Amino acid sequence: MITWQLLPFSELTTTQLYQLLKLRVDVFVVEQTCPYPELDDKDHMSGVHHLLGYRNGKLLACARLIPPGISYSGCSIGRVATHMCIRGEGAGHQLLTHAIERCSNLWPDTPIEIGAQEQLKTFYNQHGFVQTSEPYLEDGISHIDMKRT
Repeated sequence: MITWQLLPFSELTTTQLYQLLKLRVDVFVVEQTCPYPELDDKDHMSGVHHLLGYRNGKLLACARLIPPGISYSGCSIGRVATHMCIRGEGAGHQLLTHAIERCSNLWPDTPIEIGAQEQLKTFYNQHGFVQTSEPYLEDGISHIDMKRT
């Protein structure tokens, strides 16, 4: 069972921050063979929260929840990542469900906007997101903007 924590940057311990950055770099930079600026100065901005999923003390899932006006006019979910050891167990769906719920609590009645890898369109569709842009390249990977109202 995964236990979930939602923390602003200022409440992350140094260990949690290390685990969070390691998971994101392992997934987005190493696994996807995509060097890109992981540290984009949004993690510590006012109102940003980090959703962390732990099992047996190990960080296995994470997402970044961003308030309206930073990445999009609505709030946003980004840096959605699961450790490879739990893929196929439905952890990604659990993570996104929790992220949507937490966004709704933090910013009620606010649409959620994301920049999704195009290959994950069906995954996000299952959670109520609809495509709002044509595909575009970001860091060499095809992305689309999506929105959930």
